[in-house]
Amino acid sequence: MAAAETVVVLGAGRQGTALARFYAQQGARVMVSDLRPAEELKRALEALAGLDIEFVLGEHPWALLEGCDRLCLSGGVPADLPLVQEAVRRGIPLTNDAQEFLARCPAPVVGVTGSAGKTTTTTLVGRMLEASGQRTWVGGNIGNPLLGDLDEIAPGDRVVMELSSFQLELMTLSPGVAGVLNITPNHLDRHGTMEAYRAAKAQIVAHQQRTDVAVLGYDDPHARALADATPAAVRYFSGQGAVASGAYLRGSDLVLARRHEEIAVAARHEVPLRGFHNVLNVLASMALADAAGADPEALGEAIRSFSGVPHRLEEVRSLRGVLWVNDSIATAPERVLAALEAFDEPLVLLAGGRDKDLPWQRFAERVAARVRVLVVFGEAAPLIAPAVRTARARAQAAGASTRLTAVVVTDTLEQAVAAAAARAQSGDVVLLSPGGTSFDAFEDFAQRGARFREYVAELS
Repeated sequence: MAAAETVVVLGAGRQGTALARFYAQQGARVMVSDLRPAEELKRALEALAGLDIEFVLGEHPWALLEGCDRLCLSGGVPADLPLVQEAVRRGIPLTNDAQEFLARCPAPVVGVTGSAGKTTTTTLVGRMLEASGQRTWVGGNIGNPLLGDLDEIAPGDRVVMELSSFQLELMTLSPGVAGVLNITPNHLDRHGTMEAYRAAKAQIVAHQQRTDVAVLGYDDPHARALADATPAAVRYFSGQGAVASGAYLRGSDLVLARRHEEIAVAARHEVPLRGFHNVLNVLASMALADAAGADPEALGEAIRSFSGVPHRLEEVRSLRGVLWVNDSIATAPERVLAALEAFDEPLVLLAGGRDKDLPWQRFAERVAARVRVLVVFGEAAPLIAPAVRTARARAQAAGASTRLTAVVVTDTLEQAVAAAAARAQSGDVVLLSPGGTSFDAFEDFAQRGARFREYVAELS
């Protein structure tokens, strides 16, 4: 990289910070711009202290584009910002952390995307490759952006990378092994339409080569349709029927399907994770890890020892016969529906946060039929409560059975926990599965989940 190159990074989030550090260490002139003031960016400013970086905070002035050779977007920065569109008009290249990592990574990369299950699958694929004796790096949209690890990654290593639709919409590169788990309504407040959202997800396979592998969720029509969007060899995973190449559920066995053989890797009861959606995540992991060279025995070993990822149906505490479960990752109504199916017990559901312009009708209908008490909180509470009450009234008018006995409206998560504790009965599961983002009150879903744990721990 020429030392004279000027790189502008929009957004001082985790990915933007990684980009700024990377380019500064490469000798570029780096400017970081964030709409937030310095007092809200303490973590990022401390992380970049000592590096030759200019900061423009509280605004994104068009002067940033003067002399700009490359415009980098952190994950939370939309590509339709006027400044970004002006950069496109001027012919300034757009990029992000995932694109820059893929362009430079010396090791084979497994990329994983989907509306739900990305983190669980990414983490489990990493465990499977590690169990096969391969030095493995796991990151991307989860935890570590990986750019800072490039100097340590060797050609013989393996990299497993979670990719979000926000990252993918800019990308002109695809990983050698790419998985699309599912595509259901999500982030429509950012992408605008399902068509745009699907197009962003498709980028993970669109730039593959014929020697690459795409692993697609066969049971999801939008994921399955991406077979026509890639030149790569296609493998599938399915919980509903056999596939010729990939992984599928055969009776109670999780089967790895290769061209000339089938291998029963594990039994369904050996999967420690709750819910059929996690069975699908395990099948996806099997197909992806196999494509990346994992041993079948290692797949089973990793499955049986995998206890899950925090904030995903995480059992927090049992108190007076009530199980408290943290599913803060559920930031869309579709994810809540999957969580509800993971339990047979009576449910007290905590839902809310900030809406993403997603449809709530199926959520409302299922909550009315399946949940005993609904406690809503946050910005979306005035949207969710009437939708569920209406669904219950319609079901009752039609003679359908409903379990819902109460809808409780609160302002905050702390109040919601207190309300749930007051109404929970022995044998219940109190489930935090919000259906909305955390940004009305928290930095991210992880902070929301951690705060939930604290509130539950304080119950006596």
